[in-house]
Parts: sequence; structure tokens; C-alpha cells
Amino acid sequence: MNDIRLADQAYTGIVALIDADGLGIGDRLPSESRLAEMFGMSRTMVREALVRLASDGITEARRGAGSFVKNRPSDRLVAYMPLAELSATLGTYEVRFVLEAEASRLAAARRSAAEMAAIDAALAELRTALLSSAPAHDEDMELHRRIVLATANPAFLLAFEALSGEIDRIMRAGVDISRSRPPEVIGAMMREHETIVDAIRAQDADGAALAMRWHLSEGRKRLMP
Repeated sequence: MNDIRLADQAYTGIVALIDADGLGIGDRLPSESRLAEMFGMSRTMVREALVRLASDGITEARRGAGSFVKNRPSDRLVAYMPLAELSATLGTYEVRFVLEAEASRLAAARRSAAEMAAIDAALAELRTALLSSAPAHDEDMELHRRIVLATANPAFLLAFEALSGEIDRIMRAGVDISRSRPPEVIGAMMREHETIVDAIRAQDADGAALAMRWHLSEGRKRLMP
């Protein structure tokens, strides 16, 4: 079994441990050596899992003190992805921060009038879906896809579509979790998309990239309680 797979197992095991032991935000996880013993693997694999958990905003390391729970994944999240797939699915955010932020930057610089019209239309459809009780993940995906298309670089679309299965699950979960919360959460999601589109319309490349990174960062946070 390869090291990546072992790290995935450790990641899943730590999330399961947080849930089973009822660990709350700020609670300390067992030491790396104890986790390695529990999972029957090396400390190196446990350390890799903890690095990824920290990147996903679930744990945080404190120098000289160990790792602590930073966020607990929403119970609703597990309805959209098995616990064993949580690592791979949340891990796509690291790729999306690079891929979609740069796509937004290039879209702002290169978009044609027709592409801008398509982005505006996709935004309007997302607004209608988000503000209703209808599913909105298809509309969300279409807006992000239209931004990628506006880069005029087919390689961006190939990379985006390679992640489409994982992105779809995240978008489904994100909308469902957000709708279970106060209405301003959906409002914030909508404003994030509008800020990205406004920057692309104004041909503000840096602003578009920053707005996309902010949206993805906030979207990851919404997957937590």
C-alpha cells in the first residue's frame, strides 16, 4: 500500500476519532506517536495526515504543544461524501485555489463581450436558484465553468473538468449546509460570486483572483459547523 493511501487512512482515522470521542474545538488530539500506534503506521504518515487536516482547516498545530481541533466537519457533509473520501474531496481546495484564482485573473484580462454575457447569465441563474428552494449546484458549477472558459486556454477547462466530480459534491454540500443556517449565509455566498463577476467585468485581474480565493476560502469554512 502506498504512502498516499496510508496518509488518507490516517486522515480518515483522525476525523473519525474527533467524532467518536466527541472532541470539540480547542481540544487536543493524541500525540503523533500515539496516533501512529493506534493506526498501526509510521509517525511520518500521521504527520502528513495532520498537515493536510490543518490545510483543510480541521486541525491546527501549536509549536511544542501538539495538534488541536480547529473545526469539526458538518454532520451534513458526510451525507454527500463517505468519510473515507473526505481527504480527497477537501484536498481539491488546494488545487482550486491555484487553478480557479488564476482562471479568474485570466478571464478578467481576456474575456470577450460574448463570454462576459455568458458569465452574467450564469450569475443570474445562480441567483435565482440560490434564492429559491431549488437545487443550485448545477448553476454554481456552470458559473465557475464559464469563468474557466473565458481564459481562452483549453487546458484550464481540462483541469477543471478533471475535478468536476469532487467539486460537484462540495457544491451540493455547501448549498445544503448553508441553507440550514440563517439566511445571511446564502446572501454571503451570492455576494462572493457577484464580487468575482464584477471584477471580471471591470477587467480587474488581481481583484478577480483575490475574490475567487476569498470565495473558495469562505466556501471551505461553510462546510464546518
